[in-house]
Amino acid sequence: MNLFEYAAERRKEKEAPLAARMRPQTLEEVVGQEDIVGKGKLLYRAIKADRISSVIFYGPPGVGKTTLARVIAGTTSADFHQVNATIAGKKDLEEVVARAKENLGGYGRKTILFIDEIHRFNKAQQDYLLPYVEDGTVILIGATTENPYFEVNGALLSRSRIFELKPLSKQNVLTLIHRAFASERGLKPYHADITEDAADFLADIADGDARAALNAIELAVLTTDPGSDGTIHVTLEVAEECIQKKAIRYDKTGDHHYDTIAAFIESMCGSDPDAALYYLARMLEAGEDVKYIARRMLVAASEEVGNADPMAICVAASAAIGVERVGMPEGRIILAQAAAYIASAPKSNSAYLGIEKALSIVRKTGNLPIPSYLQDSSYKGAKKLGRGIGYKYAHNYPNHWVEQQYLPDAIREERIYEPNDIGHEADIKAYFRTIGKEPKRYAFVDPSRSGRPEKPWEDKK
Repeated sequence: MNLFEYAAERRKEKEAPLAARMRPQTLEEVVGQEDIVGKGKLLYRAIKADRISSVIFYGPPGVGKTTLARVIAGTTSADFHQVNATIAGKKDLEEVVARAKENLGGYGRKTILFIDEIHRFNKAQQDYLLPYVEDGTVILIGATTENPYFEVNGALLSRSRIFELKPLSKQNVLTLIHRAFASERGLKPYHADITEDAADFLADIADGDARAALNAIELAVLTTDPGSDGTIHVTLEVAEECIQKKAIRYDKTGDHHYDTIAAFIESMCGSDPDAALYYLARMLEAGEDVKYIARRMLVAASEEVGNADPMAICVAASAAIGVERVGMPEGRIILAQAAAYIASAPKSNSAYLGIEKALSIVRKTGNLPIPSYLQDSSYKGAKKLGRGIGYKYAHNYPNHWVEQQYLPDAIREERIYEPNDIGHEADIKAYFRTIGKEPKRYAFVDPSRSGRPEKPWEDKK
């Protein structure tokens, strides 16, 4: 590198975005991902021992995929090359492979090839790399925001260890924000500080994306005039303005969390799509975990709609998959469609009431004997034990139904599932009448749902 190139590189480093300047340079500076690079973990040991093998880092933006590759670059004795799959072509790969062969054959030195956005490479480009990864000419480090099992060549996957990086915790992001204000590489030369409520707001709204948080505080500092004391103060108002979002009062582990999700569920139950979408918007704007919202809609589709409209659970399940594949912000549309569908669907809680009654019976009666003609008769000697004898196969009878006792003797008169007269459940009742199996009325579980948990909307994230 000549003097002019050196000066250009130094200027580039100085003028780089804050997220790039604050990128950790050692393993000890890495924040988060303790289950992957925590002291003593496999990847930590491999990096420290400079014994890295081909790996693929998979996770959402801003969680440290490129950071880990850079840390490896700074600690390895191998020749390190980086390409971005969005702009690199086969010729770039050929040049790296040629250099790698020279390094290995002439100097016994390994070569690490880091491919950012590896899912952007087409099949031919990925196939080109395969023999060189397989014979050790290059050690591959790939980074992708897409599920590698869908986007990366299966042969490359089989020769690489996959590490899934999770979104950073709010505390992780807070640590990075405060580190940026205290670092000479960061915002310390600007004589800036940040209030706790502003830092808390930005850490929350970043939703585990360190780059988003650092970009926000950099914009706040660069667009805010110093106060009378000569210091740039980043307040909550400044933080809201720079990220164009209001700090909605919403604690993901407290009452606001439960109140909002409860209102969302009950609005769908009450067939009010307007209110359902309103509460959905409040949760999204506050940074609620979209996977959590999708899980609660799956429950609502069965508990509140059930067989009155069996498509509700299909829509909710598709939304859960879709929002995970697509991510935000487009995922909001998928969630909105599902919420509106569930809210607009005919309602039945027969499945909920049915399983509650079934559980109550099981807890009271224990393991009652199953009628012998229903027991497994597929093994040798089953007939000698009386298994399966007398069983009537429904498809051999008119309307594919035959009168036969399926419940144990002690509870043979119990009715556990009772469809109502709304939506598809009305068709179910009509089917029962057609085959002569008219459902009996019975004293059911109290539908007031007073027995629900105090906070039924919580689940393990």
